[in-house]
Amino acid sequence: MSKVHVKTGDTVILRTGKSEYKYKNKDLDRRTGKVLEVSPKEGKVIVEGFNMITKHMKPTQMGQSGNIVRAEAPIYACKVQLVCPKCGEPTRVGHTFEDGKKLRVCKKCGKSFE
Repeated sequence: MSKVHVKTGDTVILRTGKSEYKYKNKDLDRRTGKVLEVSPKEGKVIVEGFNMITKHMKPTQMGQSGNIVRAEAPIYACKVQLVCPKCGEPTRVGHTFEDGKKLRVCKKCGKSFE
């Protein structure tokens, strides 16, 4: 089982590839989103608003109409980078031990994520 550097609920920035993510703030030039799901076995993550696909759903019952659903598809975890909640910069993750607990630490500002 492999490890992934992000957890569910983290804010990440997309480093490569294209995205249809729409910004609320027009001045923001980075594509950021929240991690919805992590799959360490595949090494993939699902990020809110990234890698949108369309699914054509067939009707399941009589009289029901089919529809088209837009959903997020998984992307490789190596294509996203964690954004520090304290300094707001994309950063790598370090680890320290405090009071017998292993904490994730921002490599730029040195503050812990938890």
